[in-house]
Amino acid sequence: QVQLVESGGGSVQAGGSLRLSCVVSGYTGNNYYMGWFRQTPGKEREGVAVLVSDGRMLYAASVKDRFTISKDNAKSTLYLQMTSLKPEDTAMYYCAAATGYVDSRFILSRFPYKYWGQGTQVTVSS
Repeated sequence: QVQLVESGGGSVQAGGSLRLSCVVSGYTGNNYYMGWFRQTPGKEREGVAVLVSDGRMLYAASVKDRFTISKDNAKSTLYLQMTSLKPEDTAMYYCAAATGYVDSRFILSRFPYKYWGQGTQVTVSS
């Protein structure tokens, strides 16, 4: 059973930085899509950044050049380094994983992802 446990959320002022962590356990495959999604009340969960096992990294346009996704295989941990944070980045952030093949058009869509963490809140004040 794949389990994802996020940490690292918190409150920060605009322009600040945070690093989210997601410890992944129970996943044994070589092929994966692992990423970060976020959601605010009343809105759809949206893809923020995804790391594919072949080395591709995909980012939402709204966070490109500000957020960086990475993975430490030795620690089985996925990270999201967030810089130059804006109030509109305020959301619950979720770690997610998908296996098998995901069409590139849908990698940042929440639908292919079967495994989810419990979420960690990020609040950015102006």
